[in-house]
Amino acid sequence: MEQKILIFKNLVYFLLYLIFSFEVNSKEIFGLARVIDGDTIHINNNKIRLHGIDAPEIDQTCNLNNKKWNCGQKSKQELIKLTSFNDVKCNIKDTDRYGRFIAVCFSKNININKYMVRNGWAIAYKFYSKDYIKEEKLAIKNQLGIWTSEFIEPYLYRKNK
Repeated sequence: MEQKILIFKNLVYFLLYLIFSFEVNSKEIFGLARVIDGDTIHINNNKIRLHGIDAPEIDQTCNLNNKKWNCGQKSKQELIKLTSFNDVKCNIKDTDRYGRFIAVCFSKNININKYMVRNGWAIAYKFYSKDYIKEEKLAIKNQLGIWTSEFIEPYLYRKNK
């Protein structure tokens, strides 16, 4: 009898695990976004990190013709322009170690993640994804956004802080 109870408990735990894993991977979040920086937004109480991209940190500067400019702030401003006054829909892919959702998000049917890389306001975060390499190559070729200047890749900037 005890063995049947143990098997039943394990089955219940396994089913709960499957249900909750499926919910996280198939969840959508929809609403007005509050932009934190060039790759992070909040919708309601949900913290969302944009999948596959890495934008300059909010206090990060880039160098153009030996002059510093705040490329982190500019990246944030570009994301604000894209999302302001529009509902944003995010398709959740995962969660990170900080409890943020990792998502691909859309504003007016524009893939925000792709837009930020394609226009040079974020880099393809190749350590986690190969999704936006083509967009990064186009931004480099056309010298868009941060690619007009010299900069430390955002993940290296964070590591050195």
